[in-house]
Amino acid sequence: MKPITTTNSLIEACKRLQQSDFITVDTEFLRETTYWPKLCLIQMACPGFDVIVDPLCEGLDLSPFFELMANKNVIKVFHAARQDVEIIYNLAKVIPCPLFDTQVAAMVCGFGDSVSYDQLVFRITGKRIDKTSRFTDWTLRPLSEKQLAYAQADVTHLRDVYISLKANLDEQDRSSWVLEEMAVLTSVDTYFIKPENAWKRMKLRVKKPRELAVMQQLAAWREAEAQRRNVPRGRVLKDDSIFEISAQQPKNQAGLAKLRSLSKGFERSKAAEEILKNIAIAMEIPKETLPPVPRGRQSPEGSSAVVDLLKVLLKHCSEKHAVAAKVIATVDDLEQIACNDEADVAALKGWRRKLFGEDALAIKKGELALKISNRRVTLARIEAKTYSN
Repeated sequence: MKPITTTNSLIEACKRLQQSDFITVDTEFLRETTYWPKLCLIQMACPGFDVIVDPLCEGLDLSPFFELMANKNVIKVFHAARQDVEIIYNLAKVIPCPLFDTQVAAMVCGFGDSVSYDQLVFRITGKRIDKTSRFTDWTLRPLSEKQLAYAQADVTHLRDVYISLKANLDEQDRSSWVLEEMAVLTSVDTYFIKPENAWKRMKLRVKKPRELAVMQQLAAWREAEAQRRNVPRGRVLKDDSIFEISAQQPKNQAGLAKLRSLSKGFERSKAAEEILKNIAIAMEIPKETLPPVPRGRQSPEGSSAVVDLLKVLLKHCSEKHAVAAKVIATVDDLEQIACNDEADVAALKGWRRKLFGEDALAIKKGELALKISNRRVTLARIEAKTYSN
């Protein structure tokens, strides 16, 4: 297949694609040396038609593609959509909608946790996909026939996968379950990290409020700088350096020079100047307004046993209803339910509550028991005993 390299050809292709109820979409990208992923290839297909677009061609206007992604009359089908959607949003501030993620749908349909695309294709269609081109450099041109065939397969087989999963969901009346999951994938907050919140993505290794203040300041500066320069965060400042600086709180170049996590001579760089400025800002925060260091949730005595019991129930529920356990409830959900019958967690809302949450609460109240029957875990209702004088 010859990739589309002109705007007119892309316009014609998008016109044909928008006539379909759904299209399958995939991208190839590179992000090892950048903050924002670099779009290298776009693949799209609908029943009876498929195209590959080369976004690296000079003069190619991708506006028709972005307009198609925003067309609310066409369902956009991806597999593991998050990174693809991130690329589209960063380039055009457009989030494909309506969106259908076959990886999420597969978990709801009983194909296990985070099933890969090639495994899903084989289990639904019986066809094998050659994945040897998966880690090639998609920025190099010309692309080989093998690369193009690999890219094309990522959307042509996806048509059959979508049709099969959609029928499965409709038959089991679970389509609304997948729609709930799509809310996260279509939220702008999923794809843009505000610098002031960057510290929340890091492992917390600080113990004092002042250290946390320095960490927050440096993480925000690094995030903004990485976005501005379009380089990976580690190219600006590594996590280990942020933690060491937060603990040592150097006041000048000499102090920076003593840190083991910084390379020799770093203290004389422009970045060092910015780091010292941000340390100074954090050090000037009044003690009474310093951010509190987040502490792990303290679980009541005996709650760990309740969590273990809920894990068994979750596994039973997952197997019984053929839904991936991670879609039903997370470990954090279980820990919160163990401590609070009214915990604000997904497992106690909507379809998850009916599937799992009600039983979880019933077990806590002693109204439901787990037992072994024919070497399988089953549930048994416990009748309340009444006593007479």
